[in-house]
Amino acid sequence: MPHEDVLGAAPLFSQLSRKSLARLGRAAVERKFAQGEVIVREGEAAAAFFMITKGRVAVVRGEGAKRSDVFNEIGAGGFFGEMSLLDGAPRMASIKALEDTECLVLSRWDFMAELRTTPEIAVAMLPILSQRVRDLDARLGERD
Repeated sequence: MPHEDVLGAAPLFSQLSRKSLARLGRAAVERKFAQGEVIVREGEAAAAFFMITKGRVAVVRGEGAKRSDVFNEIGAGGFFGEMSLLDGAPRMASIKALEDTECLVLSRWDFMAELRTTPEIAVAMLPILSQRVRDLDARLGERD
């Protein structure tokens, strides 16, 4: 499957034009991870977005500590690290391959370079990001 089709399945990129998706797709690389391999570590600088094309991963907080918690499992078609494209803040969780896993990886460096040359990408992403903030706001409001 072409990289732009894979990336276009992520909500963050769902409103991008075919041309913009193709630009990002050319910047993305395929990576393979063995079962049990830690793909990203909690606390490290975030540097990439990962779209899972095959396999399954666990989202783990507190890995290596006396007690760690598996928060979620993500399979093919899922993704993680999308916020790292924007802020590069430290990872909030570790991601560990539960089985042999393949991902399409878009680095923050390459993504930011594309934004500088094609600002329409950022403009197309703004409504999606705004909706995510609204959804989080609503969920937090339900807890009160």
